[in-house]
Amino acid sequence: MRWNLRWVAANADIWRPADLHAACRAVGYSPSLGKVASWWNGPPTAVRLDELDMICAALGCRVADLLESEPPGGAESRAAAAPPDAGAPTSD
Repeated sequence: MRWNLRWVAANADIWRPADLHAACRAVGYSPSLGKVASWWNGPPTAVRLDELDMICAALGCRVADLLESEPPGGAESRAAAAPPDAGAPTSD
């Protein structure tokens, strides 16, 4: 799962964890600044659904904007799994 919080925040003209914290408080959600900073610095290992709703309210986005599904291992593993001559004509 890809965590796009900083990209979504940038689209909302939010550039620092303190700004995100203020945006959360503006919609009635008061997480600690430490929690907001942990979301900002990388993908959370767990996030509650109600927290996702409040983050989305603060940023004016959808959950699908914050979380993007990606295959395990990303593009590197897909490229490694493909045969080296995939698509090349065979000489049988």
